Amino acid sequence: MGHKTPLYAEHLACGARIVPFGGWDMPLHYGSQIREHHRVRQDAGVFDVSHMLVVDLDGSGASALLRRLIANDPARLEAPGKALYGCMLNRRGGIIDDLILYFRAPTRYRLVVNAATAERDLAWIRGQATGFAVAIRPRWDLAIIAVQGLNARTKAIDLIPAGLREQSLTLKSFFAAEQKDWFVSRTGYTGEDGFEIICPAAAAPALWRGLRDSGVASCGLGARDTLRLEAGLKLSGQDMDETLSPLESGLAWTVAWEPAERDFIGRSALEDQRARGGLRRYVGLLLTGPGVLRRHQQVLSGGESVGEITSGGFAPTLQRSIAFARVVPGIDRECQVLIRGKAVPARVVKPPFVRNGKPCIDL
Repeated sequence: MGHKTPLYAEHLACGARIVPFGGWDMPLHYGSQIREHHRVRQDAGVFDVSHMLVVDLDGSGASALLRRLIANDPARLEAPGKALYGCMLNRRGGIIDDLILYFRAPTRYRLVVNAATAERDLAWIRGQATGFAVAIRPRWDLAIIAVQGLNARTKAIDLIPAGLREQSLTLKSFFAAEQKDWFVSRTGYTGEDGFEIICPAAAAPALWRGLRDSGVASCGLGARDTLRLEAGLKLSGQDMDETLSPLESGLAWTVAWEPAERDFIGRSALEDQRARGGLRRYVGLLLTGPGVLRRHQQVLSGGESVGEITSGGFAPTLQRSIAFARVVPGIDRECQVLIRGKAVPARVVKPPFVRNGKPCIDL
């Protein structure tokens, strides 16, 4: 048996199919993964993401520690509530985890890290914090609910505490507002607009039920995966891991090289990779022949293997099969994928595949 979020009983009451995920018992779907996917694209859906961990860092040394830990530069955060996406690297430049960092005040920050790596992340952060004046507090007392879709913000707003509603309504993308233990951010993992709401664990069931009563569809891990794939968003532990750097994971844009004197962990390894060149590319694939793209399938060009799919599947919005792949530089736009022993034609495209409910590629 895995860990259970504060919403576990709600999932059972809604008829969820429960599966293990990152050490947690989580809902895969509530009857139809495809229906849940379309509800997010066309209206609104709600996801329990309380398996992810909130970590608060407070103290005069918090900023300096984070500038050491994260390849993106926390110094870019100046306005309260501003969020930053980035990677925490090991000394070889491999990705320990990708995460979101929020600036709350000059000495106060909040991280949201992935479930499967949460304990390891916490140990790593604490291990690097020696000599920094910072208190590191994992917030196991909080839950996280993601409300995503065209009508998500409208349907969620009346369920947010009254003193936080006006701020939440005017939030810009990748900003957050907070009141006591409620924290509302305009972020997500679906390619749609919406909120990610952090709240006290005890308040989460009522919020979940209120969203359902407002016509927001309960959605599980299955829809979350197809939505993030269409949106061109990576999955920790699958599209990236500790053996791979951001430069080979489609995340070079998250590395802040300036200022040059900022010596973040993994910087020297990334600089060596960049100087050597010949790095593999991270691309999108659209299958133009029959079949379904899956993880670990080989990408072919000229009859030779030139890479491997890291994430793939059927895209409900496009009614086509799509994937991410890590390939050698110089691959042709037209390629093939080895599916059950057959080379099936595919096309290299630039993710995202879908944003705001609309295709971003030529089909």
